[in-house]
Amino acid sequence: MADKMIKATLMKSAIGARSEIKATVESLGFRKMNQTRELPDNPAVRGMLRRVDFLVAVEGEPFVRPKRSRYKIWRARSTKKHQRGN
Repeated sequence: MADKMIKATLMKSAIGARSEIKATVESLGFRKMNQTRELPDNPAVRGMLRRVDFLVAVEGEPFVRPKRSRYKIWRARSTKKHQRGN
C-alpha cells in the first residue's frame, strides 16, 4: 500500500538564516530555490515543515511571505562612522 506524501516547495532562500533553520531545510532535502519535494506524511516531517513554514510552501496550504525576516542573524551596527566625528 502506498503511504501518503506531501508536496513541499522551497520558496525563499535560507542564506543568512540561523544554523538550525539551514539544517532543517537541508534535512528536508532541499538544495535549490523553487525545488519541489515529495515527502512522507508523518509527524516528524510535519514538525520540520512547521519550523520553516516561512521558507517552504506546502501543497494545499497558503504560503504567506514574511513581511520582515525574523529568522535572519541580526548583527550590531558599526560604530566607526560615529567615532570619526562625521
